[in-house]
Amino acid sequence: MVYQSEKMRYQSTLKMKKICFVLLGMLMLLSMGADTHAQIFGAPAHPGRADSLRGYLGKERICFDVRYYHLTVEPDLDKKLLKGVNLIKFDMKRPSDVIQIDLFSDLKVDSVMYGRSALETKREGNAVSVRFPKVLAAGSHQQVSVFYSGKPREAKNAPWDGGVVFDRDRSGRPFVATACQGIGASLWWPNKDHQSDEPDSMMISIVVPADLCAVSNGRLRSVVNKSGRRKEYNWVVQNPINNYGVTMNIGNYVELNDRFSGERGNLDISYWVLKEDKEKALKHFDENVKPMLSSFEHWFGPYPFYEDGYKLVQTPFLGMEHQSAIAYGNNFLNGYRGTDLSGTGWGSKWDFIIVHESGHEWFGNNITANDIADMWVHESFTNYSESLFIESRYGKEAAAAYIKGLRGQIQNDIPIIGQYGINKEGSGDMYYKGANMLHMLRVILSNDANWRDILRGLNKEFYHRAVDGSAVINYINKKAGVNFNPIFNQYLKHVSIPVLEINERSSKLFVRWIAEAEDFNMPVRIRVGSGAYRWIKPTRQFTLLDVPASEIREINVDTDNFYIGVLKTN
Repeated sequence: MVYQSEKMRYQSTLKMKKICFVLLGMLMLLSMGADTHAQIFGAPAHPGRADSLRGYLGKERICFDVRYYHLTVEPDLDKKLLKGVNLIKFDMKRPSDVIQIDLFSDLKVDSVMYGRSALETKREGNAVSVRFPKVLAAGSHQQVSVFYSGKPREAKNAPWDGGVVFDRDRSGRPFVATACQGIGASLWWPNKDHQSDEPDSMMISIVVPADLCAVSNGRLRSVVNKSGRRKEYNWVVQNPINNYGVTMNIGNYVELNDRFSGERGNLDISYWVLKEDKEKALKHFDENVKPMLSSFEHWFGPYPFYEDGYKLVQTPFLGMEHQSAIAYGNNFLNGYRGTDLSGTGWGSKWDFIIVHESGHEWFGNNITANDIADMWVHESFTNYSESLFIESRYGKEAAAAYIKGLRGQIQNDIPIIGQYGINKEGSGDMYYKGANMLHMLRVILSNDANWRDILRGLNKEFYHRAVDGSAVINYINKKAGVNFNPIFNQYLKHVSIPVLEINERSSKLFVRWIAEAEDFNMPVRIRVGSGAYRWIKPTRQFTLLDVPASEIREINVDTDNFYIGVLKTN
C-alpha cells in the first residue's frame, strides 16, 4: 500500500525536524559511549483487550485452520448497507467447542448456522465467539455459515483510513470499492481476521443492479441473472489469499483483455475500467504493465498467481494490492499522481501505482507476514522493487539515484517493526528506509547474481506462505553467507540511523560506528580524494584507519549508497 506520500505537503517542515532530530541523536549517542545501548525510541503502547482480540492468536483462534471461504454479499448502494453470508470451511487443529470469528461492530451477525442449527454467539467488540453444542475433535472438517448485515465503516480517505468507498463516477453512476489493509477485512465481511491464516481458495459472489458490474479477485466463473433486475457475479480464487487482499468493486465497467508471455507460460491479463476511460486506459496500461511484469519476473521469479490471472481494476481511490485484482486510481498518469516522490526525475517515467501495487503480488500476497508488526516484509521489498524496475529499464545508476532520492520521505519517528500480538504495525519508514536498507545489503554483498537468487529464492521458499519477519532475515543471511542481523536490528528496531564517526588524533584517523544495535558492524565504502572506493569494516570500537597523514583531510564516505550519518571529530 502507498503510505507516506500523502504527507508530502508537510515535507519542508519534516525535513527541518529531521535535521534537528539527527543532530540531537548524534549528541545523545556520543554521550552514551561505545558500550551503552540506547532504548528504542517511542512511548510504550498500552494495548487493551480489543487489541489482543484482533492481533493475538488466542485459543479460540489457534484451534482451527480456515480452508475455504465463499462470501456472498449484496450492497444497497443508495443506503450504503451490506447484507450477506460467508460459508467458512475449516479444519480443527485442537479440540474446542468455541471459535472466534471477526466482524466489526458496525455490522450485525444475524445468525451462525451449523448445518440446520443456529449456534450461540457472543460479541466482544469486533470479535464474535461462536459456541458449538459439543467439542469439535482435532482433525475434523467443519463448516459454518455466518449471516450478517448493517452499515459498514465508510472510508473518507481511502486507502489510508480503510473502509468501503461509496462514490459516483463522472456520469453519476455508483462507483464502489473496498480498502482495508491494516485496519482489517472484518470491517466489511466476517472471517478469521489474522494474516497468518489464509484460505486455500475462495469464491466471492457479489449481487448488484443489472446495469452495473462487480469485480473481485481471481477469475469470473459466471454471471447469474437474479430477480428484481439484479445480477450475481461469481469470482473464483484458486490460490491462498490474505484477507485484506479480498476486494469488492462495483461500477460501470468494461473489460479489456491482453496476455503476457511469462516464465510459466501465457499469463492472462484483464483491465476493468469505467467505459468512459476505455481508450486512455488501454494505451496507458499497455505502456506500463508488461514491462513491469517482465522486470519483476526477472528479479522475483514467476508471477505467483497464474491460475487467477493478473488484473487491474479502476477504483475511486488511489490504489491497493488486492491479490490478482489490483485497485488502480492514479488517473492514468506516470509518477505518483503525476509527481516523482524521489525528486530525481526517474520516478516520473512510469506509473507508480501499477509498479508498486503489482510488486505486492510477490511481497505481501505471495509472501505474507504472519503478524502486521512485520509489515516491512511487504512494504520494504515492494518499495525496493520500484528501483529494480527502474534498473531494468534505465540502468543501475538510475536505480541507485532513485533509492537515494526517496530518503527525503523518511521520518525516523518510531521503529519499523511494530508490536506483535496486538495488530500494531510500525513506522511508515518501512517503505523508504526499508528500501534503502535492502539496497545497502546488495551493495555490501557485491554479487548481483547472488542477490537476484536471494530475491527469487524468497518467493520460492515462502511460496504462498505466511511467515515471520525473522524467517525472511534468516533466509537472506543463509543464502548470502553473511550475518546481516546487526544491520536489520539497527534499521528495523531502532529509530536513529547509524553514524560513522571519523576521529582525527595526532595525525591519525580512527573510525567507529555510533549505533544502538548491539554489536553493530557494517562494512562501508570510503575513498581518499578522487581515488577509487575501498571497503572498511568499522565496529562500535575505535579502530585505526590506514590512511597516509597527508591525505587525512580528503576522506569521503559513500553516502550515495549508504543511508548513514557521518560525524568528523578531533
